[in-house]
Amino acid sequence: GDSAKTYLVGEVDEEKKHLVEATRQSFYEGIKFARTTYRLSDISHAIQAYAESKGLSVVRDFVGHGIGKNMHEEPQVPNFGKPGKGPRLQEGMVLAIEPMINAGTYNVRILENNWTVVTVDGKPSAHYEHTVAITDGEPELLTIL
Repeated sequence: GDSAKTYLVGEVDEEKKHLVEATRQSFYEGIKFARTTYRLSDISHAIQAYAESKGLSVVRDFVGHGIGKNMHEEPQVPNFGKPGKGPRLQEGMVLAIEPMINAGTYNVRILENNWTVVTVDGKPSAHYEHTVAITDGEPELLTIL
């Protein structure tokens, strides 16, 4: 499975608390649509709509993904987009759904080490990810302990 979480350490201001909680909740808003009656972009749209309703932005340069024999497989799972697009979700699909949400603009850049990603405006960012199996009923969270 694939999983990520942003942790708050020490004294943290309200802006960062809001960002981390909204990022976590945007994941749960998205998986409400992780059912066979929906399309992939319904998840994406729910994440974006929730984040933006909280005054935040959604990173466009990195997305979630399918997961199976390999860690990163098709389909790509954006955290933004219009509802009703993309493949219909099917029982047995396994997706890494991973909202990356920024307090400022959605634009990011990769530093010279080719690994570290930062927001272009220097504002904080948060990430929350779990691997989700599409079933014939409720989605199954495979990486929740």
